[in-house]
Amino acid sequence: MLWLGLKGWLAPLWTLMFFAASRSLYGGFGSAAPPAVQAYVASRTPRAERTQAMALIASSFGLGTVIGPAVAPLLVFPATGLPGPFFAFALIGLAVLIALRLSLPNDDPMFPAMGEVVSAPYSASGNGAMGSGEDPEDLAHDEEALEAGAIPDLSWRDPRLRPWLIAGLVGGHAQAAFLGIVGFFILDRLGMRAHPGDGANAIGLVLMCGAIATLLAQWGLIPMLKLGPRNSTLWGMALAIAGILMFAVSQTQHSIALGMAVASLGFGLYRPGFTAGASLSVSRAEQGQVGGIVASVNGAAYVIAAPVGVWLYGHHAWLGFATLCALCAAVFVLGWRSLASDDALQAPR
Repeated sequence: MLWLGLKGWLAPLWTLMFFAASRSLYGGFGSAAPPAVQAYVASRTPRAERTQAMALIASSFGLGTVIGPAVAPLLVFPATGLPGPFFAFALIGLAVLIALRLSLPNDDPMFPAMGEVVSAPYSASGNGAMGSGEDPEDLAHDEEALEAGAIPDLSWRDPRLRPWLIAGLVGGHAQAAFLGIVGFFILDRLGMRAHPGDGANAIGLVLMCGAIATLLAQWGLIPMLKLGPRNSTLWGMALAIAGILMFAVSQTQHSIALGMAVASLGFGLYRPGFTAGASLSVSRAEQGQVGGIVASVNGAAYVIAAPVGVWLYGHHAWLGFATLCALCAAVFVLGWRSLASDDALQAPR
């Protein structure tokens, strides 16, 4: 649709409307992928390794934010012009779909991971239940419930989930608002507001530093330190506060990039922690539902957070940054008081 609009075959209004309709396909169908992936991985990982597995999934998005901006300019072909990357990414999506269809093991019946599939990578034992780190009676109960069609009806108000969802919603708003402020802050602090085009390189560099720091957290720190969901969430929020404050007082591009990296390191620890905590709080039979709930919480954080954050920043820069720090501090306090301990979450049951 963008290509047709740029060619002049569609009026600008119709181009935007058709593009929005096409983009909504992701909201209707593509948004099913994150909860499906989360449930799929949860059914094949022991509880003690759930946080590392979720961090690996989250890092794939971070890797995309590093590689995507660097690759996209190379995909502007003469025949397609600026929409070239969209055509290329559509072909990549088609290739992924074909690869999944050919190589990803099916889930019929719903719980193959409770059998031998799990024991091979994680245990020398032939007992799939023990190799998965779960109590055999708990797995048998889940399997019987699913065979009977009694899939649990998981509620947002479930006391097992409530603290994790609140942490995810509040912390997600802080991260979304921070990302909304970053570009304007860089233009203002470096004196480029009158010529925003000149700030593209500076903004891109700072965002790339943040993306690399996120990958460092999810690929390096969480597996190396063996952080559980609670510790990952708490340390993440503490680092995010430090990074936001460092970012707010920065005067040069170097110090701005450093503050962005520290804050992104914190958010990179926090998001897998909250996701894994929610996953570990419920049974395997509820993983599909908790995956959908977590995906909804992540999406909800980006509805109003960015414009509200920019609005607060527009009134006064420190008002915006103080609000971000307050949100992160609220998650830290909530986590300290209400989130289940890592030992309790990761223990077999």
